[in-house]
Amino acid sequence: MKIYSETLDRQKAYFRRGETLSYSFRINALRALKNALKAHETEILSALDKDLGKSSFEGYATELGIVYEEIGYLEKHLKKLMKPTRVKTPITQFYSRSYIIHEPMGSVLIMSPWNYPLQLTMVPLAGAIAGGNTAIVKPSRYSGAVSLVIKRIIEETFQPEYIALFEGGHETNTALLDLRWDFIFFTGSPAVGRIVHQAANRYLTPCILELGGKSPVIIEESADIPLTARRLTWGKFLNAGQTCVAPDYVLIKRGYASAFIEAMKKEIVKAFTSDPLNAEDLPKIINEKHFERIRGLISGSEAAHGGRCDVKHLRIEPTILYPVKETDSVMQEEIFGPVLPILEYDSFEEALDFVSSREKPLAFYIFSKNRKHIEKALASVSFGGGCVNDTVVHLTDPELPFGGVGNSGMGSYHGKRSFQAFTHDKSIMDKALWLDIGVRYAPYRNKLKLLKMLMK
Repeated sequence: MKIYSETLDRQKAYFRRGETLSYSFRINALRALKNALKAHETEILSALDKDLGKSSFEGYATELGIVYEEIGYLEKHLKKLMKPTRVKTPITQFYSRSYIIHEPMGSVLIMSPWNYPLQLTMVPLAGAIAGGNTAIVKPSRYSGAVSLVIKRIIEETFQPEYIALFEGGHETNTALLDLRWDFIFFTGSPAVGRIVHQAANRYLTPCILELGGKSPVIIEESADIPLTARRLTWGKFLNAGQTCVAPDYVLIKRGYASAFIEAMKKEIVKAFTSDPLNAEDLPKIINEKHFERIRGLISGSEAAHGGRCDVKHLRIEPTILYPVKETDSVMQEEIFGPVLPILEYDSFEEALDFVSSREKPLAFYIFSKNRKHIEKALASVSFGGGCVNDTVVHLTDPELPFGGVGNSGMGSYHGKRSFQAFTHDKSIMDKALWLDIGVRYAPYRNKLKLLKMLMK
């Protein structure tokens, strides 16, 4: 549609005028965004409940609170992040100053998903603002209530030639991806990530892809089983399992599965009562399509706990599948729901081989007291990020980059890396005029010995 290209053209013109470049402009925009979020807090939490059945606590803890922390970090560090970075200059280039300018990418597209619709829109948007860019935001149509609030916030806070938002589905996505951007930031599935990457390649547009995959958990015999069950129950069933870094399946030492399952059953009852389909703190599945997909995965394996579904309210109770074979349907795709398959292994090396032989996951978790095994797992398994003796919480630390590798994505953000994600490091060598050493100039005879002394 013409409105997309016209809006992008206006944003490009706005950027070329240098409107977004100053520290004062960027810091004021970050503060304006934070103030707008605070003014709409009640609406945001209500919309999260409408779209995903999130309690106010979970909505704040996993969405609003994380956005506030990200903006707070960028506010605190923005001036330092914007300063050119001095670096050393080789002796062969005496006398020179070398430094890096952190310039904005330009006009960027941010495409966000439905599972954390506020957080995964606003955190990259804060990075784009801090980086000095203009931005067009495209939220998911599945989380319509949250998208509407975000649209209201953006339209009330920013001029469209600076930041704009477009709603819609596949046609809108396609139309936006047809345009020439300076940078694309996408969060979603690997399947759609490939489409975005192909569109970016048309113009050699740089992009960050935050994808997903089957994030494994290894539980060793040395693990604290009750605490492991508690932390795994929290991480797995957060947002009803609709989390890109949710534990997707468990590999547990043979002989320990029964004790772990019993411990996890107790934790599920503690968290969601004995009637989880009516529990206040269990979110719902986003829509009927995903509900039916997850229900189909459950029917293909044996449930050791749970398995009941509420079609009317799109709720699935926390479900443990055991025993599970690697050929079961639940092991063939990312679950993205409140279902946890459990497989057993005989040796630690077998568990590592199982994980390493599959696509590189976004997250990896190990529960163990054996430091040698922990270090071996972290060194031998390739993954985006993860935790030792916990789940999910690594993404709450702004000092840790968040991103995938291979099939689970490319590039990272959060904290300092959000600024870096939306800027280009421009290298500069500033050469003095008062001195010009003649070694580099022809004729070269009798100069090789001196060159080797300088460049050894």
